[in-house]
Amino acid sequence: MGLFSSKKEEERLLEIYEQEAMPLTPDLFRVAMYLKRDRNLAEDLVQETMMQGLKSFHRYEPGTNCKAWLTTIMYNTHYKQLRKESNLKVIDDPEEKVMQTLTFEPSIPQKLTDEDVIEAVKKVPSIFREVILLCDVEDFSYKEISSMLEIPMGTVMSRLHRGRRLLRGELAVLAREYGIVEEPPKDNIAMINRKGGKS
Repeated sequence: MGLFSSKKEEERLLEIYEQEAMPLTPDLFRVAMYLKRDRNLAEDLVQETMMQGLKSFHRYEPGTNCKAWLTTIMYNTHYKQLRKESNLKVIDDPEEKVMQTLTFEPSIPQKLTDEDVIEAVKKVPSIFREVILLCDVEDFSYKEISSMLEIPMGTVMSRLHRGRRLLRGELAVLAREYGIVEEPPKDNIAMINRKGGKS
């Protein structure tokens, strides 16, 4: 009877896994491509993530955010691989208090192609790029990202702010190159600076 119950539980978890986890493979692959920048390596990372997820699925709480749970496993797997390859040490960005004085940064300017955005994102340092990906592309909450990356929520918000600012700078350069927006005349810039200095 005990063996039968264990088998039933295993079958039940496998059924839930197939229903909740397997449909998320395309989303996980998108994240893996940002992390690995190589299709074969990304596919390997997704497979390893799904295997690890299946092994530890008894710890997953059905009805919660399975995508966030698997993405956390993916990041942990990715960083373990990096540490093995290059003994990489991830250093936290201690800037939680900065968010108290930061203004809102809109996410992405319009009228640019997906290819433009992807190329611009690649130019943003990885420590900021991963937060942009998780928040603006994958739509995870600050709390979920904080748990995935094992950093304080304030650091998530700070990196997102700085990353968006860097990304908007890259996109602004492209926009000027494509003639979407014009470079402001130097006289106007000087006037704005003088006015800013008076206020």
